[in-house]
Amino acid sequence: MNLVIVESPAKSKTIEKYLGSDFKVVSSKGHIRDLATKGKFGLGVDVDNDFAPTYIPIKGKNKDIAMLKKEVKASDKIYLATDPDREGEAISWHLKDALDIKDDKYERIVFNEITKDAILNSFSKARKIDDLMVRSQETRRILDRIIGFRLSKLMQSKTGGKSAGRVQSVALKLICDREEEIKNFISEEYWTIDALFPDFKASLFKYKDKKIEIKDEIEANKIKDALSNTYEIEGIEEKDKKKQSKPPYITSTLQQDAINKLNFSSKKTMQIAQKLYEGVNIGSETVGLITYMRTDSIRLSNEFISATYKYIEENFGKEYVGSVKVSKKTDNVQDAHEAIRPSSILREPDKIKEYLSTDEYKLYSLIYNRALASLMKEAKQKVTTLTLNNNDYKFKASGTVTVFDGYLKVYNDEEKEEKLPDFKSYKSSILVTDKLDLKQHFTEPPARYTEAKLIKEMEDLGIGRPSTYAQTMSTLTQRGYAKLIEKKFHPTEIGIETNNKLQEFFSNLINVKYTAQMETDLDEIADGKIIWNELLKEFYKEFEPMVEEAFDKMEKKEPEKTGEKCPECGNNLVIRKGKFGEFVSCAGYPECKYIKKEAKAPAIEVCDCIKCGHKIVERKTKKGTTFYGCSNFPKCKEAYWDKPIGRNCPECNSMLVEKDNEIKCSGCDYKEV
Repeated sequence: MNLVIVESPAKSKTIEKYLGSDFKVVSSKGHIRDLATKGKFGLGVDVDNDFAPTYIPIKGKNKDIAMLKKEVKASDKIYLATDPDREGEAISWHLKDALDIKDDKYERIVFNEITKDAILNSFSKARKIDDLMVRSQETRRILDRIIGFRLSKLMQSKTGGKSAGRVQSVALKLICDREEEIKNFISEEYWTIDALFPDFKASLFKYKDKKIEIKDEIEANKIKDALSNTYEIEGIEEKDKKKQSKPPYITSTLQQDAINKLNFSSKKTMQIAQKLYEGVNIGSETVGLITYMRTDSIRLSNEFISATYKYIEENFGKEYVGSVKVSKKTDNVQDAHEAIRPSSILREPDKIKEYLSTDEYKLYSLIYNRALASLMKEAKQKVTTLTLNNNDYKFKASGTVTVFDGYLKVYNDEEKEEKLPDFKSYKSSILVTDKLDLKQHFTEPPARYTEAKLIKEMEDLGIGRPSTYAQTMSTLTQRGYAKLIEKKFHPTEIGIETNNKLQEFFSNLINVKYTAQMETDLDEIADGKIIWNELLKEFYKEFEPMVEEAFDKMEKKEPEKTGEKCPECGNNLVIRKGKFGEFVSCAGYPECKYIKKEAKAPAIEVCDCIKCGHKIVERKTKKGTTFYGCSNFPKCKEAYWDKPIGRNCPECNSMLVEKDNEIKCSGCDYKEV
C-alpha cells in the first residue's frame, strides 16, 4: 500500500479520487509540531548552542501523530505531498522526522494545482526533501520566535502593547509614519479654471509658455477678466496608444483587487482561494479550480499558455492572441511555482457557477478573467489632445477612443473614455463660449493606508511574504494597534505608543531596509549561499543586548487610575490588561490582591431557539470569542459559532446561520442563493 500525506482534509478527499486502490491519502491537518516554550526566555531554541531548536507536538496533535504513525507503519511507500513552498517543505520534514520515516521509504512530491494530470505527473518528478528550503523556513521561524517573544515580553511589561514582531511591527511603523505625515501636513490653496463647451471642457494649464499655478481667488478672477469668449484652435495632436493587459495574479495583487473590487478582506480572500485550490465538486468531478494561491511569481505553465491561446483564437479570433508577461521584478521573487490562474481555461465561471457560493464565484471570476486577459492582445487607442489659445492663456482638452478592444473584451479595468468632437471637420478654427468654471481646491495630505494599499506597500518594499500579508492585517487590528475606520488604518494610542518605544530602542532593526534585507538573506539560505545559524548568531549578537538595555532603560507606563479607592486597603484602583481583556484592580498589587467584579451586561438576544423556544443569546468564551447559545442552558445545549437567524433549513431542519453576508445551514451543506 502507498500512503500519500497532504496538509488539508479537503485536499485529501480530492486527491484520493485521482489515485487507484493502491493508494491511501491522509491529512496532517497542517503543522504537527512547533518550537517548544522552554529553555532560555522560553524560546525553545538553544541560543548558546548553535541555535538548536527543540520541537514538540502542537497542542491537540498527539492523536493525529499517532494515527499517522500507524498509517506509515502499514505502508510500503510514503509520499509527502504538502504545499509547494518553504512552509510545505518544512511540514514534510517535520512529518518525516516525527513519524520516523526512513530515507529509503519516502518521496517528496509537489504540484501547483489539484487536477488529475498534475497529481499523476508529480509522481514522475518525485524527489527527497530540500534541506536548504527547510533551513530557510526554520530560520524564519526562529527569528520570528526570538523577536516575537523578547519584544512582546518587553512591550507587555513596559507599555499597553500586547505583542511585537519582525513583520508586524514594520507594518505598524508604516501606518504610524503615515499618520505623522498627515498630522504635519500643511494644506495649500489653489484654483483651477475650465472653459465649458457644449460637448467637452478644456482646462487652463499655461500662460504663454509657462506652467500656470493659481494661488487664490483674486488671481483667479484677474485671469477670468483677462479672457475673452473666443478660443482659437492652436493645435490638434493625435497619437496611437497601446494599452497592455496586466499580468496574472500573485498573492498580493489578488488580495488588493479582491479588497477593492469585491469588498473582501485579505483574510477572507485567502480562505476562499484555499477552498478553490483544494477542490470543489462541479458535478462530474471534484477538482481544484485554481493553482496554488501563495505565490509571488507571474509565470504561467507552457501547457496553460498553449491551451489559452487556442481558446482565445477559437472564441475571439486570431487577432486577439497576445504575448506572455515577463516579470520586471526579480528581488525576493520565488519562482518555484506559477501565478494564480484557473487550472483549466475551459472551466468558464458561468459554466460552473451553480456549484459555487456567491463569494467563490466572484473570486474565481476575478482570477479567471485576469489570467485570460494577461494572454490577450493589447488594446489600441487613439488619443487626441486639443490646445486652445485665449489671449495667450492656453487651455487643453484630451479624448481617448478605443479602436481595438483587445483584452478589454474580457477584462474591464474601469477606465472611462472621453471622446472629443472631430475638430478637423470644423469650418472655423475659432470656438466660442462665455462659460467658465472657477474652482477652489486645497492640497490633500497623503491618504491613510487601506488594506489593499498597505499590502501593495509591503510588497513593493520587500517586507514579508505572500503567506504573511493577510495574517499581518488581522494582527494589527486584533492586537488593538490600529482600527479600520471607513476601510482605512488609523493607529490607536497603544499602537503609536508601541511604535514610538520600538523606534526609540530598536530603530536599526524595526525598519523597512533591515526587514527587506532579512527576506533576501532567507532566500540565500535556501540557495545555499548563507549558513542558517551563522545568520542567527550575527542577528542575536546585535539584538539581545538591545533588548536588555530596553528592559533596563525603557520607562514603564503606569496603569490608568479609575478615580476610585480600593475598599480593602484604600489604595487607588487602576485599569490593567489581562489575558481576557481589561479589568480593574488595586494599585497595591501584589500586597493587595483586590479585583473589582464587574456587573454583567444583559445578554443580547438574537432569535428564538428552534429546539426549545427560549432565546438564543450572544455569549463569549473565556478567551473572548463570540458564540451564540440558548438561554435555557444547561437544559438546552443548542449553540452556534455563526450568527443564527431564527429560520430552519428547508433540507435538514437545522438552524440557518449568517456568515460573511451569506446564509447557510448549521447542519448540512445548504446555502441560500
